[in-house]
This record gives sequence, structure tokens and C-alpha cells, in this order.
Amino acid sequence: MQFFTIFRDPMENSDSMRVPTAIKAPPSQWERQLKEQKDDRQRLVLLDRLVSHYQFTNANRAKALLNEMGQLTEQLDMPDFSIHYFLYQGFVENQLYNFSQAEEYFKKAKDIIEERGDITEQASVYIQLAGVYINQYEMDKASSLLDRATKQLKLFPEARLLARIVCREGYVHLHYSNYSKAIESLLEADKQFQAVPGPLDYMDYYFLTLVYSGLGKVFEHNNEWKKSVRAYRKAADMCENLGMRTRLSWHYLNVGSAYMALLDNENAEAYFKKALDERDDPSAQARASAYANLGYIAFQNRKLDEALKLFNRAERIYKKVKADDFYNFSNLERWRAQVFLEMGHNDKAMQHYVSAYDFAKKIQDYKQISGILKEIASYHADINDYKSAYEYQSLYDQYAEKYATDLNERRVTELEVKYDAEKKKKEAELLQLQATRLQLKALRAQMNPHFLYNALNGIQNYITSNEVKNASKYLAKFATLMRKSLEYSELEIISLEEEIEFLEDYLTINAKLRFEDKLFFEIEVDDEIEEDILGVPTMIIQPYVENAIEHGLRSRKKGNIKIIFSLLDDNNLLCVVEDNGIGREAASKLNQNKVEGVNFRSMGTSITEKRLEILHQIKGGEHYVHTIDLKNPRTGKPLGTRVEIKIPIVDIQLPANSMGYR
Repeated sequence: MQFFTIFRDPMENSDSMRVPTAIKAPPSQWERQLKEQKDDRQRLVLLDRLVSHYQFTNANRAKALLNEMGQLTEQLDMPDFSIHYFLYQGFVENQLYNFSQAEEYFKKAKDIIEERGDITEQASVYIQLAGVYINQYEMDKASSLLDRATKQLKLFPEARLLARIVCREGYVHLHYSNYSKAIESLLEADKQFQAVPGPLDYMDYYFLTLVYSGLGKVFEHNNEWKKSVRAYRKAADMCENLGMRTRLSWHYLNVGSAYMALLDNENAEAYFKKALDERDDPSAQARASAYANLGYIAFQNRKLDEALKLFNRAERIYKKVKADDFYNFSNLERWRAQVFLEMGHNDKAMQHYVSAYDFAKKIQDYKQISGILKEIASYHADINDYKSAYEYQSLYDQYAEKYATDLNERRVTELEVKYDAEKKKKEAELLQLQATRLQLKALRAQMNPHFLYNALNGIQNYITSNEVKNASKYLAKFATLMRKSLEYSELEIISLEEEIEFLEDYLTINAKLRFEDKLFFEIEVDDEIEEDILGVPTMIIQPYVENAIEHGLRSRKKGNIKIIFSLLDDNNLLCVVEDNGIGREAASKLNQNKVEGVNFRSMGTSITEKRLEILHQIKGGEHYVHTIDLKNPRTGKPLGTRVEIKIPIVDIQLPANSMGYR
């Protein structure tokens, strides 16, 4: 027996901003207030509340309200509401199956949030956009965004967002037919949602419907139809109870298909009819499949005329949705042929079988073709036309063999895809591991023994000279520097503000305790940079500053170091370390007989450069560290050295929930 099942589950949706924890929100009260409210700002607040509710429960009403919300956000200077507007629009368009429009809205929200949002807000919009990419079968883009969200949440874990990421990953595995990984991810997501502290909000429950629908799909693949029914029903019941009706037709259709596989036509019919009655789900595809399946049930119940009428209704809708939906057209023609055979209209039956065969050939569906040929062979055998029966049986054998070969090739392809996906994941994990190991090596090599000795010796001189105030001051600075060095060794990212403070302490100790006020330094930060929320790899600049001191300035009577931070682009920072030292050529001559100088260079900047290379590779970008000899243009005399370092950045900020969404 054949019946329509959902080969593409379009229930995969995107995350959105947090709604009120109380599921029973009062939209009717807000609607009344909106009618009476004249002030634009207050109207915007009410529109925000209503859309945050309707995006889950009434997508069409949400879309209507978003028209006014969009106009008001353009008129009023309220940027948080602009972000809300784009996120709502993206979610609603995704609900209405307008995936390209949803992508554009989410990208607009993403651009603003990356500029002014915190880490959890960025992770949230990445999860949203990943859902749209999954719907568009752009799995590499989806996986990349989910990886970014996961990395960001390592700094500030958010239980519900992590659960949503795992749910999305389950759907990526489903796409690649990696059912073992899919069920593992979906069950883990379910477990994580149950462990979320406090009440769940609308979005949590929405993702739970995705979890149960995905589990139903896995059980369906494994022919565990009773489990599939339970999972699909759990998703449908949750949507019913919470009033989330926009995708409910698909949920009902999935339940009905699972019952149909169990030969429970009574329950199957009930759910297919519920799918047709659900008007809040705009999916014509779901309605067409419901009519087709009801037609097949009518055929099984020998209601032949009714079956043909239902098949006709299904076909009209399929043609409106997709004019070349040859798989469904082939199924309908095959079922019509079975109905006409039952009616005794053998010529009509053969015409429909031929049509079904032609549609199946257009998409090279060897399984469908072989099934049609077998039914035709059986028909000819039943009317004692053994010659024709033999011919069609021979054709059936040929296409059955092609189907077996095709199935094996698809399984090989699936295995290759799984292998490639696992390989990419392992490579990313390996790169991250290498970066961490290099980070530890770099931090262990961070402090030159000369620096430690001279700093402590300088403090001792203050003590022996009875300069207690200075001794206490610089001993405290030195202790702070050592404490930070140890603390930062546990972190992958620190803020630029913390990096600059560390450099200031380090250079101050050098200037006062080692160079006796003969070292001058200056640190400049571009006005566009927000040091407190922009993150950099831990202690990434210090080795280059140390290198400038050791090789460029140590033999100078007076030394100058200038450090400049500027934005290179949205994802990278440019740091320039410039000194007025003796230059690389002279430094090389001085150090050629000093093994410790060579070793320090190897253990300091070279390890840091390798670390930068891996960090850029993880983010998919190019890296560079440029060293430039500064010379007098007329005489060629060395004037120092300039090092330009491209540093990957990530915004970090303590989550404030100032925008009211997750």
C-alpha cells in the first residue's frame, strides 16, 4: 500500500525574541487599548506586545499589525523596537512559508544586533536565521550560524538558547538522513528544555513542538509507527493547547499519515479532516495531501466516486502550488487507476497507469515505476493475458533492479555526506584544540625572565632605599599583573579594555622598574571601538610589545612605544605596535650570539602568530602579521619597527536583556 507522507517537514522555524512567561496573554485587552490609544509611542508599545503574542498564535493578524509598527519605527527614534520589528517580520514570514523574505528580515536584525547587542542576543538571532536556512536546505550556512551561537554561549550560557541550538542541530542531521544523530540531538534538546529553570515561554514550547515533530520523523523512517503517532500527536496537542495554529495543518497531516501506516483509517481520517478545517495554516500543500489521503481512504472503504472527487481536488491544489509536482501527480494517477480497475473500467485504468508511469519517469522515481509496472502485470495476469503480464513483469524486474542500485547509491551518498559533516566538525574541534594548546604555550612563554628579574630587582631597590611608598605601589602593580596573567590563562577571550589595562600595567612596570623613567608609551584606541564589549584573544598583544622592548629598545637610552587599535572591518581589529628602536637588522647582529634571544622570539611572537593563524582559520578568514622596518627616507637610517597585527574580534557584554527578547 502507498500513501502520502511528508518527505519535507516544513515545520522547521526560527527562533524569535522572548515573549511574556505567562502563556495566557491578554491580546483582547491590548486590542481595545490600541483602538483608543492616540499617542504614537504608546501605540508602538502596544503593537509590540500584540505582535509578540500573535507571531505564535495568529500570523495573519501579526502581519497586519506589523504594517503600522514598521511605519512608527521609521518615524520614532526607538532603535530597540526597530530590532523587534525585523525579528517579528522574519518569524512571521517564516511561518507563512515565505523563506526568502524571512531571511532578509533576520539579516537586517542581525546587522543591528551585531553592532549594539550582547552575546545572548546575537546567539538568538543566529538561531533564528539558521532555522530559515534549514528550510531553504542551505545546511552549511545553518551549521555555521549554530556553531557561532554555540561558541558565544560558552562565555554566557543560556539554557533555553542552548536547547534550541541542539534542536536545530537535530534537523540538520535529519536533512542528511543521519537518523541516529538526529534522535540523539532531539532527545537531548527535550531533556534540556525540561531542565530550563523557571516556566517555559512561548518560544520554548514552540521549539518543543519541533522536537516532537522531528522525533516523529525519525520513528517514521524506522517504521516505528506507534512511536511516530505519539510524537506527532504530542506536537499537535501542544499547538492546540497553546493556540499556536499556524503550522497545525502539518502536525495533523503527520499524525494522520502515521495512523494510516498503522491501518487505523478511522483516526487517520479524523486527523486529515482536522488538517482541512485548520484555516490558520496557509499551507496549500498540506491541504492537498490531506485530500489525497482522504481519497485513498475512501477508495479502501469502496466509496469510489468520492475517492475520485477527492483526488481531483487534491490535484487542482497541487497544480496551483507547483506545476511540476510529478511525484504527487504520479501517485494520484496510480490511485485513480486502482479506482477504475475496481469500477471495471479497465481502459481508463490503463490510461491512468500510463500517465502515472510517465510522471514517475520524469523524476526517475524507480520505486514508483516498478510499483506501477507490477500492478499492471498483475492486472494482465488476472485477465489471462500472460504475454503482456510477462512483458510488464520483465520491465518491473529491470526497474526494481534500477531502484535497488539507486537506493544503494543514495545510501553511499548519505554516508559520504555524514562522513564529510563529521570530518568538518572534527577538524573544527581539532583547530579549536590546537588554538587552546598554543594559547597555553604562549601564556607560559609570556613573561620574559629578564622582565621578571628586573621588576623584582627594581622593587628591591626601592625597599633598600627606604622608598616604602614606591615599593608598595609597584609591588602591588606587579602582583596584579601576575594575578591577571594567571587568571587570563583560563580564558579564551577577554575584552579589549582588559587587554589594554594589562598592557598599561606591563609597560608601566617596565618604564619605572627597568628603564628608570626612560621608556615612554602611548596607547590609542579608535573612537568607534567600544573596549568594554569588544573581545580579543587573551593576551594576544603582549608578546609583540615584549619583542619591541627586548630587541628594539633595550640598548637605547630612551625608548618610545606606541600602540594603536582600530577597526579593520566588522570581524577584525588592526593593532599597530610601533617603536623607535634600533631596527631589526641591528637587533639581529646584537642577538646572533645570544641563544636566549632567539629562543624568546620562538616562544613568544612565533607561537602567538600560529595561534592567530588558527583562530582566523576557525572563523574562515585570512590572517597576517606584517613587520615593517622604519627608516629615514633620505639617509636610510633605522628609525624603529612597526608591526601590524590582524586580530579576530567577538563582541562580549554581560547580558542585560535590555531589548526584551531572547
